[in-house]
Amino acid sequence: MNSEIQVQLAAWLSELGMDADMSATASVFGMMLLTLLVALLAYVLVRRGVVRAMNLVIKRSRVTWDDVFMRHRVLEKLSLLVPVLVLDTAAPVIFAGQPLLLSLTGRLLEVTMVVLLVRGAYSGLDAVNEVADLRDISRRLPIKSVVQLIKLFLFFIALIVAISVLADQSPVYFLSGLGVATGLVMLVFKDTILGFVAGIQLAANRMVSKGDWIQMDKYGADGSVEEVSLTTVKVRNWDNTITMIPAYALVSDAFRNWRGMSESGGRRIKRALHLDISSIRFLTEADRLRLGRINHLKEYLSGKEQELAEANASVADADMPVNGRRLTNVGTLRAYLTEYLRRHEKIHKDMTLMVRQLAPTTEGLPLELYIFTNDTRWVYYEGIQADIFDHILAILPEFDLRAFQNPTGNDIRSLKAVS
Repeated sequence: MNSEIQVQLAAWLSELGMDADMSATASVFGMMLLTLLVALLAYVLVRRGVVRAMNLVIKRSRVTWDDVFMRHRVLEKLSLLVPVLVLDTAAPVIFAGQPLLLSLTGRLLEVTMVVLLVRGAYSGLDAVNEVADLRDISRRLPIKSVVQLIKLFLFFIALIVAISVLADQSPVYFLSGLGVATGLVMLVFKDTILGFVAGIQLAANRMVSKGDWIQMDKYGADGSVEEVSLTTVKVRNWDNTITMIPAYALVSDAFRNWRGMSESGGRRIKRALHLDISSIRFLTEADRLRLGRINHLKEYLSGKEQELAEANASVADADMPVNGRRLTNVGTLRAYLTEYLRRHEKIHKDMTLMVRQLAPTTEGLPLELYIFTNDTRWVYYEGIQADIFDHILAILPEFDLRAFQNPTGNDIRSLKAVS
């Protein structure tokens, strides 16, 4: 039985191109075992010696970006190439005279090296992406999209090289075959291609970056951009829901980016208060004396009184309101609000500051504030706006003005009680 096994083993070794002599075969296996031990020793020396020493240097360095590469274990993954290189170098010596085994082993080792190189490159690219996030470079450039594109490119290159090595054909042979399958490739990777083109446009025009507040009603997006990838843009809405928008949709459809508001340092308040027109009137002398005690109006009223006195000096019957110029309570209110806002510590002084009248409507006379706060944070902005209008509503009686309000049920009951 043993002789039959030896005959079969000898025939199998002969088919592989190896000498059927058992002593020669034992010598080959011995060399293989020795080479494996040398490869393992080389890996341990590199991993435990060189890589560990480099990691210690990285930890003690003042820069921080190299720590990111250490966390992603880039050196550790590249160190796996050492034993493969040792085996690839020793293969021609071990399998001298056995071309079939030498060819098969060489191809497998070359494919392994390609896989390990791509694996290390992927880790390095992930580290680059994290460094860009830490340094806010991704706010200006779509780093993640570029990293994903490079990964995709490396994958196809590695796949073509691996197939060409296993098939013992030139990579050009397989690349030429891709031209025939172009239509299929474009169909399968349509979103990727569109997303890549859109990513270039988004980056070139700085249309959207990580951290921007965008609003896109078509997709229900209203919040902060968390991620800009090759095919999608991830938006965290203010209610903490997540909306995924195709990258090409940001190029083909309209959306609003509030980045300009954030970078300018001012956020606009554009709100009108409707005044009851029947409460608008000229100021009396008693009104001027009373309002003259208001700090924000002292300079305005003194200047206006002199201006009006000079203007009315040459007007006949100037004591009649329609003949001369007179101060009104609504005009004085506008002057007060302008000065009040100029001195307000939360209002941006270098941007438009205006209190204006709009066209009267059935709801009264709109008195609009067009100003900018110096704090763009949403919660603080709403608080500043509320404080300003609280103050305006509270001081209206000082100018004998009333805010317009449609009749309520209480008003109807009051009229009924009077009647």
